[in-house]
Amino acid sequence: MAENYYIPFKSNVKEIIKHTGLEYTFRMEYKGDVKPGQFFEVSIPHYGEAPISVSGIGDGTVDLTIRRVGRVTGEVFTRGKNTSLFLRGPYGNGFNVEDYKGKELFVVAGGTGVSPVRGIVDYFASHADEVKGLTLVAGFKTPEDILFRADFERWKKTANIILTTDNNGGDTTYKQGLVTGYVPQFDVHDLSTAQAVVVGPPAMMRFTVKALLERGFAEKNIWISYERKMCCGLGKCGHCRINDIYVCLDGPVFNYTQGKLLTD
Repeated sequence: MAENYYIPFKSNVKEIIKHTGLEYTFRMEYKGDVKPGQFFEVSIPHYGEAPISVSGIGDGTVDLTIRRVGRVTGEVFTRGKNTSLFLRGPYGNGFNVEDYKGKELFVVAGGTGVSPVRGIVDYFASHADEVKGLTLVAGFKTPEDILFRADFERWKKTANIILTTDNNGGDTTYKQGLVTGYVPQFDVHDLSTAQAVVVGPPAMMRFTVKALLERGFAEKNIWISYERKMCCGLGKCGHCRINDIYVCLDGPVFNYTQGKLLTD
């Protein structure tokens, strides 16, 4: 009998990590292959489902960092540890760490866009010998909006971490400015092989990629994610279709040589 990909499976909530008043990470029970940048459909009967990017991969677990913004996610936030949610997935094309091994890697992420790249940064921060250099520029609106604070502290030991806010509210502990302003400052030794990953709001991604190209990065060495376009996960609803591409199937991660053609 063929597997029915529409049917979700029950997953236990192993841990809940609070980042801000609106963003929590739900560490879910899951055994199987999964890549950073892929996503799961999270559902609750009678409430619906929502696509959520994978923000971490553990031993028998996946992290799903969720922002409380609507009916489904609002109900998710009422669940506690040792309760359960329903999942479908993982879906989509994620980031492949093999693409970045042995090269300089520059990651630029904005806001909740840090979630889908967290797995890449975490891997290479823990395997620094597998990359020629790792730089992360992460931008948030204010210090109160910062996610993954403990991770940033840990990553600083082996990677170049630039944490910035649009408005630091006078708190000079944090840098203030847009992430794009740091791209010209990147210390790149080999522009022919240096890799860049960009995830965040559309405007931030557009201007960051522009800055990378002006800096001399090759289009083929830039990777982006259209994770905001995801919907059913199966390419059936048509919500994510751009030309002949279904973002939930062919993406959400794209090489920029293909991603630059996806305008709607």
